[in-house]
Amino acid sequence: QVQVVESGGGLVQPGGSLRLSCAVSGFTSEYYAIGWFRQAPGKAREAISCITSSSGDTSYANSVKGRFTISEDHTKNTVYLQMNSLKPEDTAVYYCALAPDIVVVTDEINDYDYWGQGTQVTVSS
Repeated sequence: QVQVVESGGGLVQPGGSLRLSCAVSGFTSEYYAIGWFRQAPGKAREAISCITSSSGDTSYANSVKGRFTISEDHTKNTVYLQMNSLKPEDTAVYYCALAPDIVVVTDEINDYDYWGQGTQVTVSS
């Protein structure tokens, strides 16, 4: 049984930083992608970053490029999203998801079969 669990959300002031973690268990294939998405109230879910297991290729949405960094620790089966220079518009529920049998970065929600429960990130003074 595949499990995807996010952690690390919270309240931070504008300009601050947070690191989200995504722990994956129960998935044995070496080919997959992990994506981070976010959804603000009244808005559609937005793909913000992706990393592939096989090559470590990464991608970022323009809205977070230069501020967010995705990385993976294979020894811990955990993907991280380091978020710096946070803005109020980054406020959302952040989701981690796994796309099986994927070798290229993807922001297509339908590629992702396994989703975490989400973690709230609030950027406010």
